[in-house]
Amino acid sequence: MSRDKILGPGMRIGTFIKTASPQVVEILGTTTLDYAVVDAEHAPFDRNMLDLMLLAGRAAGIPLLVRIPDTAPATILQVLDIGACGILVPHVDSAEQAKEIVARARYRNGGVRGFSSSPRFAGYGTMGMKAALDAGDATCVLAQIESREGLEAAEAIAAVPGIDALFIGRADLALAMGIEDIRHPDVTVATTRIIKAAVGAGKVASMFVPNEKEREQFALEGASCFVIGSDQSLLRSAAQAVARPAAK
Repeated sequence: MSRDKILGPGMRIGTFIKTASPQVVEILGTTTLDYAVVDAEHAPFDRNMLDLMLLAGRAAGIPLLVRIPDTAPATILQVLDIGACGILVPHVDSAEQAKEIVARARYRNGGVRGFSSSPRFAGYGTMGMKAALDAGDATCVLAQIESREGLEAAEAIAAVPGIDALFIGRADLALAMGIEDIRHPDVTVATTRIIKAAVGAGKVASMFVPNEKEREQFALEGASCFVIGSDQSLLRSAAQAVARPAAK
């Protein structure tokens, strides 16, 4: 299952996709990455391009999350209807907000997601209603913690049923703390607290790291689902590796 590729036991590794190109998804599908995250918060993805990216994910066999730009019911509905395996939700600051997000992503148990059997996620009408509801309610919901308020509420957010993982956004978290270094000791302490909050609630601790060294560092603390770099950073690193050294 796609859900297991993202949230299953053991270490799970993905990358951000920030380039509006289905071919990027197709290429990543030839690797052994577990999943990727289409970054609709910080990159130029409209609904039509998201549709093509998620179509490519299905064709290439790589599960795709979408980091959504906002938590409007229509935004969550549209992303899930066109086939995202789940949503990465920025700026989750309270348990109440987390409950609203889960409800918008689910059908049953208090969910308010509007149902249609015609979109991609339901096989274009080929699933029965129960099967489509089951598929929809298997959506992954990752709450991104990146503010002082989110940090203080981390344990309460992790305890919300339907929140599958806490995702640590160290850059914005650092800025919220008045710090301009994601490796500052205070940011590391905050990161550890969020990891413990997730694991303590039986949820997955997930985070962005720029490299494998930091992945191993935080894996020792209990994080298990990592986003490493992006298609842009991977392209640049590979290109620079074969290019002439930069002039001094």
